[in-house]
Amino acid sequence: MKTNKSFSKRLKVTRRGKIVARKPGKNHFNAKEGRSKQMSNNRTQHISEYTFTPKVLQRYIGNPSKQK
Repeated sequence: MKTNKSFSKRLKVTRRGKIVARKPGKNHFNAKEGRSKQMSNNRTQHISEYTFTPKVLQRYIGNPSKQK
């Protein structure tokens, strides 16, 4: 099965194996938002491994042993 490249580029696997992604909705139309909302979008969010089955992880992230 091929890896979904567009989604895998948005994710990062940390050294300990956690999956981290950027929060969505930061690209445009942020001028009218409050400052706290703008700054909270700068933080990354952890994607729980429990939401993904191993098969889904392999599809979207690829083989974790190949990533460094």
